[in-house]
Amino acid sequence: MHPSAMDNGRLFFDAYAAKIDSGIVVDIGSQDVNGSLREVCPPHLQYIGVDFADAKGVDVVLQDPYRLPFADDSVDVVVSSSCFEHSEFFWVLFLEILRVLKKPGLFYLNAPSNGTFHRYPVDCWRFFPDSGAALVNWGLHNKVDVCLLETYIRKQNEAVWSDCVSIFLKGREYVGKFPTRITQGITDFYNAKTIEHLEFMNFEEFPEDLQRIHQLEVQKANNAT
Repeated sequence: MHPSAMDNGRLFFDAYAAKIDSGIVVDIGSQDVNGSLREVCPPHLQYIGVDFADAKGVDVVLQDPYRLPFADDSVDVVVSSSCFEHSEFFWVLFLEILRVLKKPGLFYLNAPSNGTFHRYPVDCWRFFPDSGAALVNWGLHNKVDVCLLETYIRKQNEAVWSDCVSIFLKGREYVGKFPTRITQGITDFYNAKTIEHLEFMNFEEFPEDLQRIHQLEVQKANNAT
Protein backbone atom coordinates (compact mmCIF):
# COMPACT_ATOMS: atom_id res chain seq x y z
CA MET A 1 0.00 0.00 0.00
CA HIS A 2 1.73 3.17 -1.16
CA PRO A 3 1.04 6.43 0.74
CA SER A 4 -1.01 8.01 -2.07
CA ALA A 5 -3.29 4.97 -2.25
CA MET A 6 -3.87 5.19 1.49
CA ASP A 7 -4.65 8.88 1.16
CA ASN A 8 -7.12 8.33 -1.69
CA GLY A 9 -8.81 5.60 0.33
CA ARG A 10 -9.11 7.89 3.33
CA LEU A 11 -10.61 10.62 1.11
CA PHE A 12 -13.18 8.12 -0.16
CA PHE A 13 -14.29 7.10 3.31
CA ASP A 14 -14.38 10.72 4.48
CA ALA A 15 -16.54 11.81 1.54
CA TYR A 16 -18.87 8.83 1.24
CA ALA A 17 -18.91 6.53 4.27
CA ALA A 18 -20.24 9.29 6.52
CA LYS A 19 -23.53 8.88 4.63
CA ILE A 20 -23.77 5.22 5.70
CA ASP A 21 -24.88 4.69 9.30
CA SER A 22 -23.74 1.06 9.51
CA GLY A 23 -22.93 -1.80 7.20
CA ILE A 24 -20.33 -4.08 5.64
CA VAL A 25 -17.21 -3.05 3.73
CA VAL A 26 -15.49 -5.72 1.63
CA ASP A 27 -11.90 -5.03 0.57
CA ILE A 28 -10.79 -7.02 -2.48
CA GLY A 29 -7.03 -7.50 -2.38
CA SER A 30 -6.78 -6.74 1.33
CA GLN A 31 -3.42 -8.30 2.16
CA ASP A 32 -1.55 -5.86 4.37
CA VAL A 33 1.61 -4.93 2.48
CA ASN A 34 2.92 -1.69 4.01
CA GLY A 35 -0.59 -0.89 5.18
CA SER A 36 -4.22 -1.61 4.37
CA LEU A 37 -7.44 0.34 3.81
CA ARG A 38 -8.62 -1.24 7.05
CA GLU A 39 -6.61 1.51 8.76
CA VAL A 40 -8.81 4.27 7.29
CA CYS A 41 -12.14 2.45 7.31
CA PRO A 42 -14.51 4.15 9.81
CA PRO A 43 -15.07 2.07 12.96
CA HIS A 44 -18.86 2.06 12.58
CA LEU A 45 -18.51 -0.12 9.47
CA GLN A 46 -17.70 -3.84 9.54
CA TYR A 47 -14.58 -4.43 7.45
CA ILE A 48 -14.01 -7.80 5.74
CA GLY A 49 -10.74 -8.30 3.88
CA VAL A 50 -10.63 -10.86 1.07
CA ASP A 51 -7.61 -12.05 -0.88
CA PHE A 52 -6.04 -15.17 -2.36
CA ALA A 53 -3.50 -15.68 0.44
CA ASP A 54 -3.88 -16.43 4.12
CA ALA A 55 -1.94 -13.40 5.27
CA LYS A 56 -2.08 -10.32 7.47
CA GLY A 57 -5.19 -8.27 6.71
CA VAL A 58 -7.09 -11.17 5.13
CA ASP A 59 -10.29 -12.39 6.78
CA VAL A 60 -11.59 -14.53 3.91
CA VAL A 61 -9.38 -16.46 1.49
CA LEU A 62 -10.91 -16.63 -1.98
CA GLN A 63 -10.98 -19.94 -3.81
CA ASP A 64 -12.16 -18.42 -7.08
CA PRO A 65 -10.90 -14.96 -8.14
CA TYR A 66 -14.23 -14.20 -9.79
CA ARG A 67 -16.58 -15.44 -7.08
CA LEU A 68 -17.13 -13.50 -3.87
CA PRO A 69 -18.51 -15.60 -0.97
CA PHE A 70 -21.32 -13.17 -0.19
CA ALA A 71 -25.03 -13.28 -0.91
CA ASP A 72 -26.74 -11.10 -3.50
CA ASP A 73 -27.42 -7.54 -2.30
CA SER A 74 -25.66 -8.08 1.03
CA VAL A 75 -22.72 -5.64 1.06
CA ASP A 76 -22.82 -1.86 1.50
CA VAL A 77 -19.36 -0.92 0.20
CA VAL A 78 -16.69 -2.68 -1.84
CA VAL A 79 -13.19 -1.23 -2.08
CA SER A 80 -10.25 -2.38 -4.15
CA SER A 81 -6.87 -0.67 -4.36
CA SER A 82 -3.97 -1.73 -6.61
CA CYS A 83 -5.67 -5.02 -7.47
CA PHE A 84 -7.63 -4.71 -10.72
CA GLU A 85 -4.45 -4.41 -12.81
CA HIS A 86 -3.64 -7.95 -11.72
CA SER A 87 -7.07 -9.38 -12.58
CA GLU A 88 -7.05 -11.07 -15.97
CA PHE A 89 -10.82 -10.60 -16.44
CA PHE A 90 -11.55 -7.56 -14.28
CA TRP A 91 -14.87 -7.00 -16.06
CA VAL A 92 -16.09 -10.35 -14.71
CA LEU A 93 -15.04 -9.33 -11.21
CA PHE A 94 -16.83 -5.99 -11.68
CA LEU A 95 -20.13 -7.77 -12.32
CA GLU A 96 -19.55 -9.97 -9.28
CA ILE A 97 -19.04 -6.85 -7.17
CA LEU A 98 -22.30 -5.41 -8.47
CA ARG A 99 -24.03 -8.69 -7.60
CA VAL A 100 -23.11 -8.52 -3.92
CA LEU A 101 -23.70 -4.78 -3.51
CA LYS A 102 -26.96 -3.56 -2.07
CA LYS A 103 -28.91 -0.62 -3.40
CA PRO A 104 -27.55 1.87 -2.65
CA GLY A 105 -24.05 0.37 -2.71
CA LEU A 106 -20.67 1.95 -3.40
CA PHE A 107 -17.65 0.54 -5.18
CA TYR A 108 -14.33 2.36 -4.75
CA LEU A 109 -11.72 1.37 -7.34
CA ASN A 110 -8.12 2.54 -7.33
CA ALA A 111 -5.86 1.16 -10.08
CA PRO A 112 -2.70 2.51 -11.72
CA SER A 113 -2.89 4.54 -14.90
CA ASN A 114 0.80 4.04 -15.67
CA GLY A 115 3.95 2.53 -14.20
CA THR A 116 6.41 -0.28 -14.68
CA PHE A 117 5.63 -3.95 -15.19
CA HIS A 118 4.99 -5.58 -11.80
CA ARG A 119 3.64 -9.14 -11.81
CA TYR A 120 1.65 -10.20 -8.75
CA PRO A 121 1.39 -12.85 -10.13
CA VAL A 122 0.49 -11.15 -13.44
CA ASP A 123 0.26 -7.50 -14.51
CA CYS A 124 -2.32 -7.00 -17.24
CA TRP A 125 -3.95 -3.56 -17.25
CA ARG A 126 -3.77 0.19 -16.69
CA PHE A 127 -6.81 2.39 -16.09
CA PHE A 128 -7.97 5.87 -17.06
CA PRO A 129 -11.16 7.85 -16.33
CA ASP A 130 -12.70 6.45 -19.53
CA SER A 131 -12.24 3.01 -17.96
CA GLY A 132 -14.76 3.90 -15.27
CA ALA A 133 -17.30 4.99 -17.89
CA ALA A 134 -16.67 1.79 -19.84
CA LEU A 135 -17.31 -0.35 -16.75
CA VAL A 136 -20.60 1.47 -16.19
CA ASN A 137 -21.59 0.71 -19.78
CA TRP A 138 -20.63 -2.92 -19.19
CA GLY A 139 -22.83 -3.03 -16.10
CA LEU A 140 -25.76 -1.44 -17.94
CA HIS A 141 -25.24 -3.87 -20.82
CA ASN A 142 -25.69 -6.66 -18.27
CA LYS A 143 -28.91 -5.08 -16.94
CA VAL A 144 -27.41 -3.73 -13.71
CA ASP A 145 -28.43 -0.27 -12.49
CA VAL A 146 -25.05 1.39 -11.92
CA CYS A 147 -23.58 4.84 -12.42
CA LEU A 148 -20.22 6.60 -12.01
CA LEU A 149 -20.21 9.24 -9.27
CA GLU A 150 -16.71 10.50 -10.00
CA THR A 151 -13.39 9.55 -11.48
CA TYR A 152 -9.99 11.23 -11.51
CA ILE A 153 -6.26 10.66 -11.78
CA ARG A 154 -3.86 11.67 -9.03
CA LYS A 155 -0.09 11.28 -9.07
CA GLN A 156 1.58 9.20 -6.40
CA ASN A 157 3.88 11.16 -4.13
CA GLU A 158 7.29 11.72 -5.76
CA ALA A 159 6.85 8.77 -8.13
CA VAL A 160 6.25 8.18 -11.82
CA TRP A 161 3.14 6.18 -10.92
CA SER A 162 -0.36 7.67 -10.94
CA ASP A 163 -3.60 6.41 -9.37
CA CYS A 164 -6.87 6.28 -11.29
CA VAL A 165 -9.79 6.46 -8.85
CA SER A 166 -13.36 5.66 -9.88
CA ILE A 167 -16.36 5.55 -7.56
CA PHE A 168 -19.47 3.67 -8.65
CA LEU A 169 -22.98 3.62 -7.22
CA LYS A 170 -25.42 0.74 -7.59
CA GLY A 171 -28.82 2.37 -7.83
CA ARG A 172 -28.75 5.63 -9.74
CA GLU A 173 -31.86 6.85 -7.97
CA TYR A 174 -29.75 7.19 -4.80
CA VAL A 175 -27.27 9.74 -6.19
CA GLY A 176 -28.75 12.40 -3.91
CA LYS A 177 -27.78 10.32 -0.85
CA PHE A 178 -24.09 10.95 -1.66
CA PRO A 179 -23.73 14.65 -2.58
CA THR A 180 -20.06 15.08 -1.64
CA ARG A 181 -17.29 14.48 -4.18
CA ILE A 182 -13.60 13.93 -3.39
CA THR A 183 -12.68 16.33 -6.17
CA GLN A 184 -14.51 19.12 -4.33
CA GLY A 185 -11.87 19.02 -1.61
CA ILE A 186 -8.60 18.50 -3.50
CA THR A 187 -6.84 20.32 -6.34
CA ASP A 188 -3.99 17.97 -7.29
CA PHE A 189 -6.03 15.87 -9.71
CA TYR A 190 -6.53 15.84 -13.45
CA ASN A 191 -8.78 14.27 -16.09
CA ALA A 192 -11.65 14.23 -13.62
CA LYS A 193 -15.36 13.84 -14.21
CA THR A 194 -18.30 13.68 -11.85
CA ILE A 195 -21.90 12.69 -12.39
CA GLU A 196 -22.73 16.40 -12.16
CA HIS A 197 -19.81 17.60 -14.32
CA LEU A 198 -19.48 15.52 -17.48
CA GLU A 199 -16.73 17.61 -19.08
CA PHE A 200 -13.17 16.84 -18.03
CA MET A 201 -11.80 18.97 -15.21
CA ASN A 202 -8.05 19.68 -15.32
CA PHE A 203 -7.92 17.95 -18.69
CA GLU A 204 -4.51 16.60 -19.69
CA GLU A 205 -4.16 14.37 -22.72
CA PHE A 206 -0.38 13.99 -22.66
CA PRO A 207 0.18 10.43 -21.33
CA GLU A 208 1.93 10.22 -17.98
CA ASP A 209 4.65 7.84 -19.16
CA LEU A 210 5.57 10.21 -22.00
CA GLN A 211 5.61 13.10 -19.55
CA ARG A 212 8.18 11.27 -17.47
CA ILE A 213 10.33 10.57 -20.53
CA HIS A 214 10.07 14.23 -21.48
CA GLN A 215 11.10 15.30 -17.97
CA LEU A 216 14.14 13.00 -18.07
CA GLU A 217 15.14 14.33 -21.49
CA VAL A 218 14.91 17.92 -20.25
CA GLN A 219 16.88 17.03 -17.14
CA LYS A 220 19.55 15.32 -19.25
CA ALA A 221 19.81 18.33 -21.55
CA ASN A 222 20.11 20.70 -18.58
CA ASN A 223 22.84 18.56 -17.02
CA ALA A 224 24.74 18.52 -20.30
CA THR A 225 24.85 22.28 -20.34
